[in-house]
Amino acid sequence: MEDSGRLILENLIKLTRSSENKFKGGNFKGALEDKIKANAILKSNSCDEKMIQEYRKELSSLYCSKFDLIFDHKLKINAIKINEIVKMLERKSQEKLKNLDYRGAIKALRRAEKYISN
Repeated sequence: MEDSGRLILENLIKLTRSSENKFKGGNFKGALEDKIKANAILKSNSCDEKMIQEYRKELSSLYCSKFDLIFDHKLKINAIKINEIVKMLERKSQEKLKNLDYRGAIKALRRAEKYISN
């Protein structure tokens, strides 16, 4: 059972890194597809809390920046407000996707991930 959890976590990390590389390369649609796959795995029953925490650590290292306004903002707001912001950004991403604005959709999802990272 531990091996399957490790494989799921490795798959999540690969999808996230792939999405990041595609985003930086300008392939917004591909980045969005990888991000949606990763989010589907995260929201499935196969992910436990430990796995989610490991994934958040990976996000933190991936999005680490010297000047990070979202990190500064997270320090001043509570968990309820963070969840509201994440849900709003996920809705915004869905709206952008419906309008075929892949760049806007992936940007909103990336911003939401920054709020849930450690």
